[in-house]
Amino acid sequence: MPIEVNIKGIQKAQAANTRAINALKPAHALGKALKETIAFLHARVVEVTPKDTGALQASHRMKIDTRQVVSRISIDRTARNPRSGMRTAEYGYYLHQRGHKKGLNPNAETWQDFYAHVHKVFGMKALKMAADIIKRALP
Repeated sequence: MPIEVNIKGIQKAQAANTRAINALKPAHALGKALKETIAFLHARVVEVTPKDTGALQASHRMKIDTRQVVSRISIDRTARNPRSGMRTAEYGYYLHQRGHKKGLNPNAETWQDFYAHVHKVFGMKALKMAADIIKRALP
């Protein structure tokens, strides 16, 4: 008894598969999601950083590697306060530990706790932003 096989719609399925694969490439939706979410988180970091001269706020840097699909925010170790001449990374450590501005964790024990707190407060929103960007690109 012969078996009948129908491949109707295979081209449409293949095209949808190609769109899904392309969406997850760093040069497409995945890279866009990475860039937009790190920019959002960077803005939140700057927003909650204590401000006197603005040098500490201005010394937060974003680094984005779309090839490895990795990003990070850190203090520029060479940035200096124009008024005092001090490196922002030196006095920023203590200001960030205090975490006194806009509900930051007053019990932060390390420099990284500042960033961890920003992640805790804003991370889910950033994740949702990234997911929405990728979902829109999928078939």
